[in-house]
Amino acid sequence: MNRIYFDNAATTSLDPQVLDAMMPYLTEKFGNPSSIYSYGRETRMAIENARKSVAKILNAHPAEIFFTSGGTESSNTAINAAVRDLGCRHIISSAIEHHATLHTVQNLQKSGEAEVTYVKLLPDGHIDLDDLEKVLAGSKKKCLVTLMHANNEIGNMLDINAVGQLCKKNDAIFHSDTVQTVGHFPFDLRNTHVDFITGAAHKFHGPKGVGILYVNEKIKIKPFVHGGGQERNMRAGTENLYGIVGFAKALEIATSNYESDSEKIKSLKNYMMNNLKKNIPTVVFNGDPSQKCLYTVLSASFPKSEKSEMLLFNLDIHNICASGGSACTSGADAGSHVIKAVTNNSDKITVRFSFSKHNTEEEIDYVVKTLKELI
Repeated sequence: MNRIYFDNAATTSLDPQVLDAMMPYLTEKFGNPSSIYSYGRETRMAIENARKSVAKILNAHPAEIFFTSGGTESSNTAINAAVRDLGCRHIISSAIEHHATLHTVQNLQKSGEAEVTYVKLLPDGHIDLDDLEKVLAGSKKKCLVTLMHANNEIGNMLDINAVGQLCKKNDAIFHSDTVQTVGHFPFDLRNTHVDFITGAAHKFHGPKGVGILYVNEKIKIKPFVHGGGQERNMRAGTENLYGIVGFAKALEIATSNYESDSEKIKSLKNYMMNNLKKNIPTVVFNGDPSQKCLYTVLSASFPKSEKSEMLLFNLDIHNICASGGSACTSGADAGSHVIKAVTNNSDKITVRFSFSKHNTEEEIDYVVKTLKELI
């Protein structure tokens, strides 16, 4: 049996077409984009073409797109800038954000630079928008709202337009971690009231170590990384040239195949939900798995028993790759902060299955059969 990979929310495989687009910049087109001679000019051109392509797909202006090392750096940059450059002294976030957001927010709270309020969650894990409105309206200080577009562990999706309108009404800055949705959903940033969004190429079959930060042209922030004047003086350091070319190519492919890929992946997710229910009646799905959610993620909880305690480990022995929550925390056995905040039930073992266009129904049959034996 080949390895079955159901952890696409952690990272996806690199698309061969993306590698082909990157190859020239790993070989003969090696110039430093800041150099003035021909080698430098051709690589500078590649970066600016990538920027234009990404901006066009997201319906943003090229000047609003900055290339970074990934979602973590992008969120750190945006949140710190909102406090240090834009005067936000009150951060409104949630207990189920990715650690790139959560830890940055906690750090600013510890240093006394901002006070923090965590908005209430509804029983299905969605953000309580009424509570958000109340906190925003009651705040005496300028607010930063930082809420993710889609949760990386349970897949719940935020109504980004509704939150944007609330922020607009209350003159708040809005940052949304969109790492799980850029490359998986269409964006129209010109008509979305959001100040910062983030993206990471490796979530949609691009290379690791490259991401974007969108900064709405109405706001001016200072650099987070100082040095040379790269990225229009916003991010010092020689650009990750082949990564940037790969990001743009991966986004282009994901966008042109969005209709068929999303339909296929959605049907795989539904197929797995139905089969799990049929074969393991005690299974519980976390969040809001069939309504406002990612079509790529399914979070399932099984009853805790002697057999299921080592579930992820046993799945691995059977060549099945899945995760307990976020890949970023699976090394530290602290349990998932998201599952704790949403269900707070320690009698269950949670597994996150996340799908890509390469998965098949046969793989799901094998995984369900294996789970049935293990549980």
